[in-house]
Order: sequence, then C-alpha cells, then structure tokens
Amino acid sequence: MKRISEGREGNEFFSAFIVLRIVLLGVSLTALLFLAPYFAEFVLSGLYPWLILALIAGTIAGFASTGVYGSGKVGVAQISDFLTSSFKILVQVIATFLGYEAAGLAGGFVTGLLAGFFLNFHYLPLRLARFGLRHLKSLFSFSFWIFLASAGSTVFATTDTILIGYFLTNADVGIYRVSYQLTGIATFVCLAVNTALFPRISRWNTDGNLPSIGSALTRAITFSLLLAIPVIAGGILLSEKLLYYLYGSDFVAGAQALTVLLIMQIVTIFVTLQITCLNAMDRPKDSFIATSFAALVNIGLNFILIPFLGIVGAALATLASISMTAVISLWYLSRHLEISLDFPPLLNILIATGVMGGAVLVFRFLTGISSFPSLLGTILVGALLYFAVLFRIDPDLRHEAGDLLRTVGLL
Repeated sequence: MKRISEGREGNEFFSAFIVLRIVLLGVSLTALLFLAPYFAEFVLSGLYPWLILALIAGTIAGFASTGVYGSGKVGVAQISDFLTSSFKILVQVIATFLGYEAAGLAGGFVTGLLAGFFLNFHYLPLRLARFGLRHLKSLFSFSFWIFLASAGSTVFATTDTILIGYFLTNADVGIYRVSYQLTGIATFVCLAVNTALFPRISRWNTDGNLPSIGSALTRAITFSLLLAIPVIAGGILLSEKLLYYLYGSDFVAGAQALTVLLIMQIVTIFVTLQITCLNAMDRPKDSFIATSFAALVNIGLNFILIPFLGIVGAALATLASISMTAVISLWYLSRHLEISLDFPPLLNILIATGVMGGAVLVFRFLTGISSFPSLLGTILVGALLYFAVLFRIDPDLRHEAGDLLRTVGLL
C-alpha cells in the first residue's frame, strides 16, 4: 500500500503485491492441507472448508482494499469496511437464527469480505501490469521493517496483561483490560484522521512537499486532541462512577489505573500520528527503533512496578514507555520536518474543557450521581457544554472540524 500511495508505478507495485500475496496464499493452503490429519476433530466438524474459503476470500478482498486505500480513496475504503462489518453481522445473525450455528458464523464472515470486495473493486483505479525484480525488492525492504515494528507493537500491547496475570490474579487482568478499553474512545478522532493521513503524506513525500506534511501533522494533532482532552478530563473526574455503573462494583478498584491510562492516551495520539508519518515518509526503520526500544523498556518497568503497585504499576509502565516512543519518533521526524503545535486552538480546547470540568464538578456536588441515567445525563450535558463553548470561542475550528469529518467520511 505504501508504494502504491506514492503515485509512481502504482500498477506495477499493485501487480507485484498481488503475486506475493498469491504465493503466500499458496504456502498457507499447502500448510493447512498438510496439517489436516493433526486436526481431525476440526475437519470432522465441517468447518475446515470454511477456513480455506475464508483464507481465499480474505486474500482476494485484500487485493481490492489495498489498491483502493493506497490510491487515496479513503472514503471508499471506509465505506467498504462498514459494508463488510454490516453484511457479516447480518448474515451471521440470520444464519444462526436458522440453526446453522458455526457454519453460519463462518459463512457470514466470508459474505462480508465479498461484499466489501465488490465495492472496492468497482472503484479500483489500478490495473495489472508487468513488473520487475526491483518492485519486489522495494516491497520487501519496506515490509521487513514494518513487520519488525508491528512485532514490537504487539509485544508492547500484550506485555502488561501477561505480567499482570503472572504477578497478580485473573480478576486484576480483567479490571485492567476493561479500564484500558474504556480509554479507547479518546483516540477515536485520531484513528479516523490517521486513516486519511497516510496516503496523502506518502504522496507528498514522493513529491518532496515536506511543508504540507508538517502542516497536516500539526492540524491532525489539534483535531485529535479536540475530542481526546475533554474525554480524558471527564473520564478522570468520573472514573469511579464510570467503572461502577458500566461494569460493576468490583471494577471500581481500577479507577487509579484508569486515570493513568487516560493520560496515556494523549501520548498515544502523538505516537500514532508520528509513527504514521515516519512510515508514510518511507522511514519504517526509524519507527521500528522507536517502538522496539519502548517495548523493551515496557517489559522492564512492568517487572519492577507490578509487584509493588499492582495494575497501577502496569499503567505507569505503559505511560512511561509510550512516552519514550513519542520522544524518539519526534526526534526522528524533527530531522526532516519542522514540527509545531497550533497553540491558539489548543488553548481554546483547554478553556472549553475547563468549563466542562467545572460544570461536572458542580453537578456532582449539588445532585450527585446515584444511577446510570444520571451518569449518562452528566456526560451528555458536559459534552454539549464543551462543544458549545469551544465552537463559540473558536468558530474557525468549528468549520475546519466539519470539513475534516466530511473528508474522512464521518459526515
């Protein structure tokens, strides 16, 4: 996808990508057929053909989705993902209701993939073309470092959970994972912006348009923090109530960890956008160094902090190590880009967040939060107040936010 998004020899790289995926598919199918005797119960269940069909369908769907996204048709790619999920759920629900059980679930999965494929294929601008050995080498050189960086990210994402289970209890693992997942809403806008950003930065980098990359990164950070800062502030103020009314009294023990993990999500925004810039600028080796070093630090800090501080120690280890990733990736980026923050909009976001936070505290003091409806009402009123104040004091940000949401297909 990276090579396709560069805008040069897109058909050739697309064709090389298809050939490599077909080779990988052939190896995978051969391995599955060879290992079939060792999974006799699974084969007798009738799901083995569905596994092979899903593997083939996923590969074919990947051809079209990669080509469309790499060509910069982000809106089409997002709609296709939504269509895939919708068809999958719809078919699975109907098939399960009709009594097809596991086969219905597998069939829904395949149907969703095919639905997304047909939409992507309709808008696919790329065609098969003759390619050479240099195209394959170029794909391998980029993919090698991306694979290593992904491995480091996987280690980073799972280390805390594994070591909590080793040092503490399964209940602590559940409380920590619930707290972690609850903070994910803070990065919603960041992930949407990040999806739209990659192919554009890749093309700008190929054209040597570095000022546009720096400007896009600055605005992406601003828009990502537009939602993240109030969510994090509100989450900290309502941490115990959120865990109590959403998950139960047993999960209130995770309130301190939730606070740390909410703060961590601010750093995650910077890391996500900076790593995307490095990869889109054809510097995956730099992103690998940043993520792998942080993964090693995360392992060490978890070993030290979890036995003394429990799940709060795991949260602190995650915050410290991801902060190192942010610093390292920023250092690599600053060697090629002029990076700055857009302080006036950020100040307005902080002011609106302060007004919202003050209102939440007053509401808690006057009426308290004694039920889930009152918690939900507090969140809705806080959100409305935040956006009302923000867009009142910064109308330019309101217009730009609307344009951004339309660009990424959310409006």
